Amino acid sequence: MSVMTTVTVLAAQQEPQGPEFGKASPLGLLIILVLLIATAFLIWSMNKQLKKLPKTFDTEHPEADQAFDEGTDTRSAVVTDIETHSDTAAAADERKSADT
Repeated sequence: MSVMTTVTVLAAQQEPQGPEFGKASPLGLLIILVLLIATAFLIWSMNKQLKKLPKTFDTEHPEADQAFDEGTDTRSAVVTDIETHSDTAAAADERKSADT
């Protein structure tokens, strides 16, 4: 047997047969539609988020970034809080050493 004959015989054997061949479930169509709607929503949402970004990320003029960051610097509040607690702890240690 030649290669071409073998391929033809195998292809003929693999043809789907039976009463269920070619029928698709409406559930499959519903899943595809839901996925398409979800994809469209994600694209719409991402475009909305991308419009909020500045045109360039120019470090020469950070005014736009500074205006956005106003009130969001929590690091200075944490550092101040730690310094306050360390001062209180140092004062407490001094009192303990003075008592003994």
